[in-house]
Amino acid sequence: MPHTKSAAKNLRKSEKRKAHNRVVKRDVKIQVKALETAISGGGDSVAELTKTYSRLDKAAGKGIIHKKTAARKKSRLAKRLNKAKASAKA
Repeated sequence: MPHTKSAAKNLRKSEKRKAHNRVVKRDVKIQVKALETAISGGGDSVAELTKTYSRLDKAAGKGIIHKKTAARKKSRLAKRLNKAKASAKA
């Protein structure tokens, strides 16, 4: 329980931010799963890749996830997409 007015306000603000960050992280996870299903199912994976990149970049830009985490996820997703395309051609 906060003792001062400013501490109470900071608690309210942090709870709001936490709720928003959880929503954004959940949206990123949903988009990544949509990309993975597009890769495995043969859907429009390039369009899903651009959407996923956008979501990851926005989350990293707002500090919700670390920038290097976003870069790592983007790299691994691109690698997975390229591997699936190569195996489809062969």
